[in-house]
Amino acid sequence: MRGDQPRVVERDDGDSMTGAGYWVELYQAQQRLGGGFLLTRRFVLTALHCLSGLPSDAHVGIVLADGQRIGGRVCRQDKDADLALVEIHAEHQVTLPIPAADVARGGDRWRGPYRPAAHEVHLSGNVSNGSALHQCVGGATIEALQLTADQVLGDYSGYSGGPVEGVLDGGSRQPAVVGILIEQAQDRADGTRAANVLFAATIGEAMRRFDHLDVAHLIDVIRPPRQEPETPADDEPPSRAPRFAGTEALLLQLDEWGQRQIMDSAQIAELKFMAVKALIENEAAGGSV
Repeated sequence: MRGDQPRVVERDDGDSMTGAGYWVELYQAQQRLGGGFLLTRRFVLTALHCLSGLPSDAHVGIVLADGQRIGGRVCRQDKDADLALVEIHAEHQVTLPIPAADVARGGDRWRGPYRPAAHEVHLSGNVSNGSALHQCVGGATIEALQLTADQVLGDYSGYSGGPVEGVLDGGSRQPAVVGILIEQAQDRADGTRAANVLFAATIGEAMRRFDHLDVAHLIDVIRPPRQEPETPADDEPPSRAPRFAGTEALLLQLDEWGQRQIMDSAQIAELKFMAVKALIENEAAGGSV
């Protein structure tokens, strides 16, 4: 996991990176940096150490699961939690499906849909511990999953940044993403060896870490400065509802649905982004809300 170095990879895009997947690979020039996945249609979530010290605003190449190559930039880094957010360039329209998110529990099965090359195995295993506090290598105490892998590889570094899917009801239900791989534990019997115990930050932790996934700040871009209301004259008609009130009410409603777990956090983030994007486009066109 941590400590993996960029490498040049010749891969068969006709195998593990094809289909309707939501995972991606990140590149700079011809060097593979690591894996990641679409958290929304505008943002890719990855492990920060996969970016190999790239600064914020650095441009990276993104290879989608269907083989399409697009551009992006590193927009946020959380060094303490070893997480990073890559924004897809605005000219690219991503049509691949966005995964549903869920919460994993101890004893659940998990699998990794992403693999770093066609000849590599897909990881799978058991969730040893459900969501629990974990002090990651970056220093932060984060909400994470402890995972045991069925495959004893010794080095899992190439899988860093890849998504962790929960396998529910014996595979009868559509899998949902429950975390992002960030670390590998050391063998307790021999500290020089790595164990098949992995750690994944939960999706909830990632959503809390990045305000880019909370579109409330976009409202401030187009909201006019607050002014003290004047006292209306007796013959004046009642004042209209505040500007953007409808959109803000929708955002609040989405937050409530998230708290009640009617919808998962990734879906809510995508809907909120779409709502505010539509509002901004309408304002730019001179329309009324």
